[in-house]
Amino acid sequence: MEASAMDLDAGSSASPQPQPSPLSSSSFPLRTTIQTNFGDDYVLQISPNQGWSSMAVALSTNSVKLYSPEMGQFLGECRGHTGSINQVGFNGVDLLCSCGSDGTVRAWDTRSFRQVSLINAGPNQEVFSFSFGGSGNLLAGGCKSQILFWDWRTMKQIACLEECHVDDVTQVHFFPGDQNKLLSASVDGLMCTFDTTGDINDDEHLESVMNVGTSVGKVGFLGDKKKKLWCLTHIETLSIWDWREGRLEVDFQEARLLASENWSRDHVDYFVDCHSSGDDDNLWVIGGTNAGTIGYFPVSYSGRGLIGPCEAILEGGHSGIVRSVLPASYTALHAKKHGIFGWTGGEDGRLCCWLADNTTSDVSRAWMSSSLVMKSLKSCKNRRHQPY
Repeated sequence: MEASAMDLDAGSSASPQPQPSPLSSSSFPLRTTIQTNFGDDYVLQISPNQGWSSMAVALSTNSVKLYSPEMGQFLGECRGHTGSINQVGFNGVDLLCSCGSDGTVRAWDTRSFRQVSLINAGPNQEVFSFSFGGSGNLLAGGCKSQILFWDWRTMKQIACLEECHVDDVTQVHFFPGDQNKLLSASVDGLMCTFDTTGDINDDEHLESVMNVGTSVGKVGFLGDKKKKLWCLTHIETLSIWDWREGRLEVDFQEARLLASENWSRDHVDYFVDCHSSGDDDNLWVIGGTNAGTIGYFPVSYSGRGLIGPCEAILEGGHSGIVRSVLPASYTALHAKKHGIFGWTGGEDGRLCCWLADNTTSDVSRAWMSSSLVMKSLKSCKNRRHQPY
């Protein structure tokens, strides 16, 4: 079963979907900024652990630094990758996993900051994404035109899918609620779903193919039973899909223009991510400017679709492209007691913490630790995935 973004019927419609409830009608105040390093290095991704006691920050130095999300203090650093880190994520509270362009997936004990496991995908290989599924011991890795599978207990490769994609596999995700079903997305413009039960192979385990039509950057699940997918591409388009039927529901080819028309700041230059609000159908696309301002834009994907007026603005913290946003839904209750809305990281090498108190636009409450030295801002070349 295959659907294509190029074949969307202009008159097609999706099931009724509630309008997003506002996050804010004004700017969120900045609490603090942290300079993570010196030179031209910058933040690639922020990922929290399950207890919100630490967050991992992947840097362009090929290292991962750990910080406290509540207070912002530096906890330690994990070093070992010899190529760019493409993804970080916790598997529990203290076990951090990372993958990179050096062709490895590594695990770190964040209590000692030491590497405890290493998987090598092979010579001349890169690992762009990973996900744990099955009973928790099946590890899938998105690589160069392949999806590799390992048994996490033995660190042995057990399967390879090599006929579904013809270019870099940028995303792999096991489905929430069904850890035997895998979603993949690639620079070749395809999203695929697989059944990973039994002996995994190309002939019997590919379930559906969805043709986005251009290089896929990020995908995520959406809605009450995660029946839908959102998809951001490397040319900054946004689309919504029903993965069960392999059907494209809404295709925002001019997403940046639509977002730019719905706020008073500069033109939206790129999208950082999407954010869905738990178990309901609400969705926001997070857009940013090259000067470092970002906004949450509500997305209605019923009928022809709509990107609405910006509902939250984060500005005054970054001076360059924002690469990662730690979604507000990830904040634990004790973090909310500190009034924290979330964290962002960017190409200026800064981590910014934002307050949930939106009763004032006064950003004079922002502070920086005197023990941290601000580096001079230099131009950083864009290292986002370039498909062409």
